[in-house]
Amino acid sequence: MMNLSTLLQKIKENPVMYIDKPSITCLRSFAWGYLSQLSNLGLTPEGDPMEGFNEWMQETEKINTTQSWVEIILFLSSSERDAFYSFFELFEKFIKQKTNSKMQKNEDILRLRQDLMFPRFDIYKEILGAIKKRPGMYLGASPITELDMRLRGYSLARREVGVAPTEPEREFEGFQSWVEDKYGINSGQSWSKIILFYSVDEHEALQKFFELFEEYLNKNKSLEIEENSG
Repeated sequence: MMNLSTLLQKIKENPVMYIDKPSITCLRSFAWGYLSQLSNLGLTPEGDPMEGFNEWMQETEKINTTQSWVEIILFLSSSERDAFYSFFELFEKFIKQKTNSKMQKNEDILRLRQDLMFPRFDIYKEILGAIKKRPGMYLGASPITELDMRLRGYSLARREVGVAPTEPEREFEGFQSWVEDKYGINSGQSWSKIILFYSVDEHEALQKFFELFEEYLNKNKSLEIEENSG
């Protein structure tokens, strides 16, 4: 299993492989999904390398606000791409200062809490439940893209731990090809990009996603009923 520092380095070297493009917003959502799923699985990072980074950014840039490090870097950058690469430069300086001041403590150690069993990741609950009810609480200015990145982070964490996919997860895997068939697109673009292409903006795309996902689930149920009755 990769620690966060290793994962960030891999994303820096090949952002397209993990998050489609150099984007600090996509990076944040992907990392959030990855770390939150490890936490849900009972794997707690000790000596989190990101710990203190937000405060360090505020102090370094002399910004006395409650804005997150992502918002601060975006404010100081000309674009999402510029902010993406600025993050790695700033983060490297931050890590060096932590190391020099002996603040860093065993960042590569992961503690497995034996009292927790691997929970079943129910994509219906995660997507149609919490996020659908309160998208603003979980997602930012680019909700459809951030949702996609978050799910990718979830999936990577579970694959690395070796947790077998649940039935809802396996069912969601077919959503990509279903969206491609529905829109007649076979370009290798992700489902989020396809839906966004046919939407006015990110927020409409998120709403359309829920509608399409509901349609996709209903079609699958109809097919199951036909197969069982036949």
